Amino acid sequence: MAKSKKPITATFRAKGHLIDSGLMSDALEAVQAAGATYRVLRLDIGKHRLDESELELEVTAPDGTCFERVRADLMSLGLSETETQDAVFAAVEQDGVAPDGFYSSTNLSTEVRIGGEWVPVASQRMDATLVLEDGNVRCVKLRDLKKGQRLVTGYAGIRVTPHTSRKLQEGKFGFMQGGASSERRLAAQVEEVVREWRRVRSEGKKVVLVAGPVVVHVGAAPTLAAILRAGLVDGLLSGNALAVHDIEVALYGTSLGIELANGRPAVHGHMHHMRAINTIRRAGSIPNAVQKGILKSGVMHACVKAKVPFSLAGSIRDDGPLPDTEMDLIKAQESYAKILENAGLVIILSSMLHGIGTGNMIAADVLTVCVDIHPAVVSKLSDRGSAQSQGIVTDVGAFLAVVAEQLGVPTKAD
Repeated sequence: MAKSKKPITATFRAKGHLIDSGLMSDALEAVQAAGATYRVLRLDIGKHRLDESELELEVTAPDGTCFERVRADLMSLGLSETETQDAVFAAVEQDGVAPDGFYSSTNLSTEVRIGGEWVPVASQRMDATLVLEDGNVRCVKLRDLKKGQRLVTGYAGIRVTPHTSRKLQEGKFGFMQGGASSERRLAAQVEEVVREWRRVRSEGKKVVLVAGPVVVHVGAAPTLAAILRAGLVDGLLSGNALAVHDIEVALYGTSLGIELANGRPAVHGHMHHMRAINTIRRAGSIPNAVQKGILKSGVMHACVKAKVPFSLAGSIRDDGPLPDTEMDLIKAQESYAKILENAGLVIILSSMLHGIGTGNMIAADVLTVCVDIHPAVVSKLSDRGSAQSQGIVTDVGAFLAVVAEQLGVPTKAD
């Protein structure tokens, strides 16, 4: 279809903490960057701390190509057109392939207009299609599309809700404020995390941890294991490396061949992680090794004993791997997604790869904390589209120690 060469004017609306969150300035910048112009038709600013603001923005684009770009950019931020018709659907003609012009979802709460009624989208996540089934709409990955399914195409009949929050003025850590700094007091940041941790679980939602092998290397595995044993975690997501080095510590007292007790290389220590893998492979699985008394401590031992669901996603670099590590990428993603169902808080502990992967699977209203000693890692998750991620720049061992203390979890050695 040929795009219009004439100017196009449309009105967009948003509601939330638009000024404090920076969304309004981002929206105005997006309009200008696309080559369009704007006029603020209405801006109602809340009078109290928790009041939300409302914005109506008239946008004029010089042609259809420009309008399509600015509309896509604004909708990705959470603005919606005020004048729209019912959504347009097209049939899938080939398994795993969407029709041209399909709508690709964001992680923002989305509604689809059908017969003049707004229908909420289920299983909200980014980078999915919107499939209509029995009057309901849900996010479906491209690879899972089946011939004959009907999905949304274009932007008509789509309404998104921006995920914004008010910045606190006390200078303390606050959820959804964005940014990361190593200069904020750790105890204050953890206090907010623990408050949300308790609230989320009291509401019947999950707290899911995503952990990298650094947790083991810095000697924080006993602390994490204690938190798991306390029954305060509803799922653990990781890769092969965390489990391998955690088991290596449990069997040999080394991590990557380095003795954790004194930081010295162990004799033939470079073989320990392979021997650890071999031991578990002989047992058949991590749960079998725990049941047989072979694996007696560590993070994975705590998961099994506390019945915490875990998923280990493999990669091309993995040694072994462990029999519990899923090397089929699609199956690993499905396993992650299953554990993430009904998650209310996700905490990423020094794992950029698995952290970004997890962030892509959850909706914007899932509280997300990324902890890493490197600021670039902390900010990368937000750069990949998970704007709700709050960064804490600190050593993951120090973070877990304060978390355990504030949760009232004893942290004596396993």
